[in-house]
Amino acid sequence: MTWTVAPEPYDSPVAAALWRAYYTEVSDRWYQLHEGRATDPDELEREIAAYPGADLVPPRGRLLVARHGGEPAGSAGFRLLDDTTAELTRVFLYGPMRGRGGAALLVRAAEDAARAVGARRMVLDTRGDLVEARALYARLGYTETEAYNESPYAEHWFHKPLCRES
Repeated sequence: MTWTVAPEPYDSPVAAALWRAYYTEVSDRWYQLHEGRATDPDELEREIAAYPGADLVPPRGRLLVARHGGEPAGSAGFRLLDDTTAELTRVFLYGPMRGRGGAALLVRAAEDAARAVGARRMVLDTRGDLVEARALYARLGYTETEAYNESPYAEHWFHKPLCRES
């Protein structure tokens, strides 16, 4: 089976399902680690509604969806923070799709899309417990950097130049 990656409206049913799965997983991991419980369902609904992804639209952002064998498998998005800096966000693959190359494909597609709108640098933040994500970003050439935001859940910040060498 083959992978494909294409832009997806942030408010499509496919994007909504991926956002719900992503947020449920990262939220449950945080609460299990820090409080020994799953995310409260009401809190989950509030947070999903509070961050619908409306900033992941052209011309200053984009949401991409990967499909494996035609079926939705994951997502990645970016938003421009300024004219030359894009922020990578919502990098996610459904559990059974992991380890098949889809995450790297998504990140590279997001980098290409950001580069196409003028970004010269990609940044991202992540948590310490998301060790798989940190390993992926390091493998793809991202290096840790100083904090660029004050997100209460961010513990690690990464950056990568998007300029191609001549």
